[in-house]
Amino acid sequence: MITAPEIKAWIDRGDNFLLVDVRTKEGFEDKHLPGARHAPVHDDDFLDQMKEMTGGDKQQTIVVYCSSKECQASPAAAKKLAMEGYRAVYDFDEGVAGWLQAGYDFAE
Repeated sequence: MITAPEIKAWIDRGDNFLLVDVRTKEGFEDKHLPGARHAPVHDDDFLDQMKEMTGGDKQQTIVVYCSSKECQASPAAAKKLAMEGYRAVYDFDEGVAGWLQAGYDFAE
């Protein structure tokens, strides 16, 4: 797990991590966190998309998120990635709702 302030600090410092929105295309296009990439967890090729984003580096720090604590997409994504051997996977379980509640801006 990771919190909105922790992610914001990582973004502000320019830390090397991959931020991935695992919601639908429509959700991502509506709003997403700054610097986020998109890989819908329910796509058949989700793991292939993640492999392409990470260059196959299973040590890459990855933060996945969806819409809110009630959404099960990010826990599912984190589990899939862990089972695939990725070592540094964080689930931002508060998602878009938590980012909004923290008062942070979304990507333009």
